[in-house]
Amino acid sequence: MQQVLMLVLSLHILSTIFWAGSTFTLARLGGTGAERLFRPQMIAATVAILSGGTMGHLVHSGALGRGELLLVAGALCSVLALLVQGFLVGPILKRLQPDNPDEAIARSRATRAHRMAAVLLALAAVLMATARYA
Repeated sequence: MQQVLMLVLSLHILSTIFWAGSTFTLARLGGTGAERLFRPQMIAATVAILSGGTMGHLVHSGALGRGELLLVAGALCSVLALLVQGFLVGPILKRLQPDNPDEAIARSRATRAHRMAAVLLALAAVLMATARYA
């Protein structure tokens, strides 16, 4: 069980670092490079959420104290961030064409969506980090 937990925790941490880090970077850089990072971000987000759920089941099964409630709130923020990126950024990136006159507007919308997701991911990180001390 201990080895499984270490593997799941490692997957969770590594995928989350990539997902959050790339989201923060894209939010800051106006979405530059979002086309190349979108698919890896969605894969990392999926791994992060699934591994987080697995850890929750392995470590916190049956308990519902203050710490677990903070973890659930953080998980909900993460899921919302995934939905924002998947349903707002994804369709925008599919419509981007190099000669499209509306490209600046589309990039602006994608940047706003990345910024929303970045705020949600930052909130998730704070909630999850403080859950242990609740």
